[in-house]
Amino acid sequence: MEYELIIVRYGEIGLKAKETRKRFENTLVNNIKNALNTKQLACRIKKERGRIYVYINKIDESISILQQIFGIVSISPAIHTHSDIDSTSKLSVRISKGTLRRGKSFALRVTRTGEHNYTSQDVAVRIGNDIVKAIQANVNLTKPDFELFIEIRNKSAYIFTEKIRGAGGLPLGTQGKALALVTAPKSILAAWYLMRRGCKILFANIDEHNTKILNSFLTNWYANLDIFIVDTKGKNLYESLNKIASERNCDAIVTGHTLCNNSQNELSDIKLLKKHINLPILHPLIAMDDGEISQKCKEIGIPI
Repeated sequence: MEYELIIVRYGEIGLKAKETRKRFENTLVNNIKNALNTKQLACRIKKERGRIYVYINKIDESISILQQIFGIVSISPAIHTHSDIDSTSKLSVRISKGTLRRGKSFALRVTRTGEHNYTSQDVAVRIGNDIVKAIQANVNLTKPDFELFIEIRNKSAYIFTEKIRGAGGLPLGTQGKALALVTAPKSILAAWYLMRRGCKILFANIDEHNTKILNSFLTNWYANLDIFIVDTKGKNLYESLNKIASERNCDAIVTGHTLCNNSQNELSDIKLLKKHINLPILHPLIAMDDGEISQKCKEIGIPI
């Protein structure tokens, strides 16, 4: 199937006030452009409320990139046509013929935005009948062999066959700034949770063994963020952290500490940080055990 574009959907951005939503949308669009540019993929982007349309030639390669961009809830490679029922039906039948076979079942999932002289149900009935006649397939709305999504928005109709899950959260750079203390690979996971909430992260790496993992992580998530190498030999770690955080206007420190393993060392480290650091200290992994941390690190590409 020769897809023409990728539909990008976001979630909670749509709940924000008008000006905030506009700012978040623009940040997300910029993050998409920057990520695609790293792979030298030229694109054209169109934005509507609730949707971002990415017109690009290399669809498959672009999908894997978009899945790694914070703020994107789901994506769908799609084909565009006019919103009149005849045009939409013709394209829907052509797409269905490429996948659906006689005797198999299908379902149409139709949504509509804007003013039209038909309802979503009208579209489903008309196009469903056309597909049945053309392919001799059966309608099954509960457990179909094939699903066809039709999204009608004003004068345009977008037709696609899948919704691919994205990273979710908020666009990177829409919230505050935090300094991540990287003592082990799991510290990067702690930073990931704040990045997913839109926070810009600066990394204070105290162990050179983490450098390769950290660089790979940032490349994988298309995050152009700063890394500081903090040498703790003969220096005060807390003074270094306070200095970096102050100079770079950070709002908090984030660590990878957890208390689920009954570790007295972790508890002692937390107490020392709270005593010597001038900013709030965040512990996203505090209630996670080693198994949960390991599983999540594997899921997002952090080797531990």
